[in-house]
Amino acid sequence: MKDIQVSDYGTMADGKMVKKYTLTNKNGMKLEVINFGGIITSLTAPDKNGKYEDVVLGFTKPEDYFNGNPYFFGAIIGRYGNRIANGKFEIDGKSYQVNQNDNSNSLHGGKNGFHTKFWNIEIVKDSEFSSLKLTYTSPDGEEGFPGNLKTTVFYTLTDDDALEISYEAKTDKPTIVNLTQHSYFNLSGDFAKEILDHELQIDANQFLPTNSSMIPTGELKNVENTAFDFTVSKPIGKDINADDKPLKLGNGYDHNFILNGNGLRSIATVHHPESGRVMEVLTSEPGVQFYSGNFLDGKFETKTGGKSEKRTGFCLETQHFPDSPNQPNFPSTVLKPGEKYDSKTIYKFSVKK
Repeated sequence: MKDIQVSDYGTMADGKMVKKYTLTNKNGMKLEVINFGGIITSLTAPDKNGKYEDVVLGFTKPEDYFNGNPYFFGAIIGRYGNRIANGKFEIDGKSYQVNQNDNSNSLHGGKNGFHTKFWNIEIVKDSEFSSLKLTYTSPDGEEGFPGNLKTTVFYTLTDDDALEISYEAKTDKPTIVNLTQHSYFNLSGDFAKEILDHELQIDANQFLPTNSSMIPTGELKNVENTAFDFTVSKPIGKDINADDKPLKLGNGYDHNFILNGNGLRSIATVHHPESGRVMEVLTSEPGVQFYSGNFLDGKFETKTGGKSEKRTGFCLETQHFPDSPNQPNFPSTVLKPGEKYDSKTIYKFSVKK
């Protein structure tokens, strides 16, 4: 692993300077991260000709990240990834109201969630790889969540072309935690192209249907004989326009899949036939939110020219299930004092010729 390069990225309206950290592995693969939002602004991966190109969507101007980042491009998401119905939940009989920023729901930690915070970044070097250690302490009551929550995220770029992300958190009051990373991928390397030709496999026999507010109904629905069956690899676009109620409610795929197995395991693979790029996803989480970029709206220039139009990027957000605090049959997202939140996800890149 080469040394990590640190440079000035941009200045916020309040005068704060945002720094960019660039990690490069022995193959020339690069990861770029800024300390605002812990945002991944660039990640390169090889094609079948050995060419490394950026494969994550993002903005061309720093201020577009600073002024709202409406798509959460590349950011660390917390305290609670995905939705909480009406922004309400209870812990030990006590009710909490958190920020409602998605109509009546709370989405991705609220308007001023972790994606808007300055993260302290340390460079951590060991004998094999270099990592970035990002830390942020969310004060008791921030966005309505209880407890002082100390969060640590590690980004590590390995020499086998994998991005490893480790999450840790501790609290001094019972709270809820569901951390994830919100990069949008387009393995073609051309961010104006749709991702419908990408071939996706997800190791999940069930998914979570939602209501019109995109809150899970509580049903665990089998994917067999539905448009949500990705147990065998198929193009994302194959069934995306099927006459299917959950698909229509989400304007495409925007659903949590209930992953098979436990512990750190391979849960999804994406292949882009034209470039040959392959991305394998491994996680210790019970679910993954597959989002097909349905609400990208062409308002912003892409890093490769053209616009970020509908379905020009996809997300595979590893996480616990949406609205878990209000769904007793879902795995718990409650974290109590003395406990440690511990989660890991890996995005590993290779080539299929």
